Amino acid sequence: MATLEKLSFNKHFGGTLTKYKFKSTALGDLNARFNLFLPVNAAQEKVPVLVYLGGLTCTEDNGAQKGGFMRDASAEGIAIIFPDTSPRGAGIEGEQDDWDFGIAAGWYLDATHPKWSNHYNMFTHVTQELPQVIEAAGLPVDFSRQSIFGHSMGGHGALVLYLTSLLSGANTYRSCSAFAPVCAPSVSPWGIKAFNGYLTGGVQEGREKYDASVLISRVKGPVNILIDYGTSDGAMHQLTPDVFVRAACEAGYKEPYVRVRGQEGYEHSYYFVRPLLHIRAPIPTMLIDH
Repeated sequence: MATLEKLSFNKHFGGTLTKYKFKSTALGDLNARFNLFLPVNAAQEKVPVLVYLGGLTCTEDNGAQKGGFMRDASAEGIAIIFPDTSPRGAGIEGEQDDWDFGIAAGWYLDATHPKWSNHYNMFTHVTQELPQVIEAAGLPVDFSRQSIFGHSMGGHGALVLYLTSLLSGANTYRSCSAFAPVCAPSVSPWGIKAFNGYLTGGVQEGREKYDASVLISRVKGPVNILIDYGTSDGAMHQLTPDVFVRAACEAGYKEPYVRVRGQEGYEHSYYFVRPLLHIRAPIPTMLIDH
């Protein structure tokens, strides 16, 4: 099992925010970085955890520095994991050519195209490798009490990882919360570009495996999903929350199981994400139930 190397350490809202790196097998033996916030009570016991997935162009630092999540997480005694958004250092031709594909744009999938498949496996990295590495290091995180959330591309990732877990029967995450997510990437220009690049089967493979608006139609049993988007978001044609709402309704999922809310006047950035914490309940209450 990979060994964690501590890169930085900061006291934050009574807890600690620590940056780590390790040699990632899932990402083709490249160094992977992540931030971990631990509340003060983690000194005495294992604590429940939220996984935050960042959006396009982001690193493991954006959510930690701009999201404003740790005050509430500290008050509730919850850890937060901030993974990176893609592998780095693979040296693949073309991976730095575009801001919405390649480095900082891993799309939380496992690539099947031979050009990308040795390194671009963020689905496995987030769902399997990170929990294994953190547990092996003896860090006080209770992955049996885990939820997931994210922003933009990361909101897409949160929805897909959550729904895939339900479909597999693993039930890894107790809830999913997404800020301005790409809800139907197989009809989004960003998503189409990613699927055609990373996947041998292109958009059709992506639609079957990594499109939340398709996956929700296959789920049986209860779900717990909250989506918020800004009504002034200039990327609305990329997000298409209406497609997800329609698919969820056709599958029989309405409130309180699936909540999709437009927040008046907000746009796409962290200027939307951070103030929204005062509008919504950012920490899923069911996560802290024993």
